[in-house]
Amino acid sequence: MTKQANLTKVTNQIELACAESNRSKTDVTLVAVTKTIDATEMTELYDLGVRHFGENRADVFLEKTTQLANKDDICWHYIGSLQTRKVKDVLPKIDYLHSLDRASLAKEIEKRATKPVKCFLQVNISGEETKHGFSKEEALSYLQEADFKYIEIVGLMTMAPITNSDIELHHVFHELKQLQQEIHALQLKNIPCTELSMGMTNDFGIAITEGATFIRVGRALVSDENMEV
Repeated sequence: MTKQANLTKVTNQIELACAESNRSKTDVTLVAVTKTIDATEMTELYDLGVRHFGENRADVFLEKTTQLANKDDICWHYIGSLQTRKVKDVLPKIDYLHSLDRASLAKEIEKRATKPVKCFLQVNISGEETKHGFSKEEALSYLQEADFKYIEIVGLMTMAPITNSDIELHHVFHELKQLQQEIHALQLKNIPCTELSMGMTNDFGIAITEGATFIRVGRALVSDENMEV
């Protein structure tokens, strides 16, 4: 399938999920995950109207931001685990960090930042050892004690387990939504926590029905295969 066909299919799926959950499609931001394509293919998506792009490797991210520097209306999302030593290089170029997954990373961002940094706190809802992030209990405790100067916790992010169980996916996304609402209600300084980054190619429809405001979609947008999304 062409990228135009892929984008149309994904957009239709977003609209359907929004309709099923009585939400407006404008409530959901599509972040195109571009780790498997180069700057030329990213430009194809840009020409189709995509403006939010997500990368998960620092060196590739920096390379692509340089290659596409002339497209100054791109909103750059860093979605992978960020090494502390890479913060000083990545920080000036990102609009959103989706993977604030540990206190040491927050400390380094606070040290290096010169302007507000929009971050999603990464929460390991499923409890899988292979996934990064705070537990629900750790997230609450950490944010209640935090005193951020530059970091703005705009919301929470999670990665769902790889599963064929829609029930399990609904449960994970619902738990993150509940935690987001709980944190938002605390009205903590620099922690509005109104957004939810959750849902990828295989599960973004379910994520939207559970309240996702940012979805991170790669394969369904960039693959040449005729696949279900």
